[in-house]
Amino acid sequence: MPLAAKDILDVTREVVADGLLDEQDVDTILAAARERSKEQPLTTKERSQIMGIVRGSAKGMAFSKLPVPLRILSVILIVTGALGVASAVMALLPLVHSGFLEERLGEITATTAVVIAIAAVCSFVSTVLSFFVGLRLIRGRRGAASALINVNIAVTVVSLVCQFMLYGADWMLLFSFVQVGAQVALSSYLNPSLVNESNLHAGLRKLDTEVHAKQGTLGLADPGEGYIRLDFFNLFWTFVVGSFVGLIVEIIFHMVVVEPGVYQDRAGLLWGPFSPIYGVGAVLMTIALNRFKDRNIIFIFVVCTIIGGGFEYFVSWFMEIAFGAKAWDYSNEFLGDLFGGRTCLLFASMFGVLGTVWIKLLLPQLLRLFNLIPWKLRYSVTLVCATFMLANCVMTLQALDNWGARVAGHVPAAGIEQFYAENFNDEYMANRFQSMTIDPSKSVRA
Repeated sequence: MPLAAKDILDVTREVVADGLLDEQDVDTILAAARERSKEQPLTTKERSQIMGIVRGSAKGMAFSKLPVPLRILSVILIVTGALGVASAVMALLPLVHSGFLEERLGEITATTAVVIAIAAVCSFVSTVLSFFVGLRLIRGRRGAASALINVNIAVTVVSLVCQFMLYGADWMLLFSFVQVGAQVALSSYLNPSLVNESNLHAGLRKLDTEVHAKQGTLGLADPGEGYIRLDFFNLFWTFVVGSFVGLIVEIIFHMVVVEPGVYQDRAGLLWGPFSPIYGVGAVLMTIALNRFKDRNIIFIFVVCTIIGGGFEYFVSWFMEIAFGAKAWDYSNEFLGDLFGGRTCLLFASMFGVLGTVWIKLLLPQLLRLFNLIPWKLRYSVTLVCATFMLANCVMTLQALDNWGARVAGHVPAAGIEQFYAENFNDEYMANRFQSMTIDPSKSVRA
């Protein structure tokens, strides 16, 4: 008799009843999952239930059973964490009241200010997390301490990136690398089953991908959950394809309607043929209408018009107040004045048409396109491409900020500002973003 959903959950409970998860336990759960999948694939909810059972059963280690050095470390973490938070607050208050911070902010670009702020927040959060790690250890909550350390590792990595952006490669980076390594080692020691837990999660995901690939249902949502799975893989590639297709449509529209025969680069990122406003719009429309794909065209058109016009307005407003940048002005179009030239009925309706075509016609084809990536490579390929796109988006925002600051007469300082002045100077930016103009007086930093 095929295994039912409750059977795989019962198997999981029996396997982790002792509060531990070893390699043999992982193999047992995966074997039961594979057997069940021969009849019917596990749903996303069932996989989450399995991992919930595993994580909920993990036992901690009593404080009295921890090695003496670790007990000493927990006390040190609590004391240094408390003192660190108190000293940070005491140091910040005089700077705020003296007006020093406001004076300094007027001498640097918004990019530098944001990076400094992120580094400061990460340092403060890391100190607070250290305090709670020590507290969890004293209370014998080994798994909770390990989870907080994992969060602290991510915070430390962000802080490391900020240090590199501000000061370049110096000896302080070595300290951050050592700190990350020490935290990884401590987390693994406190909760050795985390490796097996990670292997189980990866195994269930791999099994799910393999089963759906064989059935030809890869990327489709579970019954009752909409048309496609709203997971990172599908949404990321929706963003990429939307950014590319939207840019092509905009370039053609400009060459045919706006300035016949004149090519203008309408790209929105530093690298690649991408316009992220269309990519984000495609993601928003996919999320909003995933459960309504089979509704009538009028309904889908109206929803896409509202989403597209609203997002276009927001992007125009953000770009202007943040960087003094303007890439379009629809003041002369019908109802354009009503929205300050940021959007208008015509172009909002174009988003409606494109969104309707996207939901009704292109979405099924997109799944076939996404599934051209071999299922064994889909996650690694997506990770590499997502890392590139994230760096592309972040550096584009930073390059725009520094461009606006230079136009306003700001002299680039050493570090990140000098990097953008040398590699993405005014001529490069004007050529790359041909439809964009910069007026620093329009930004909030004017």
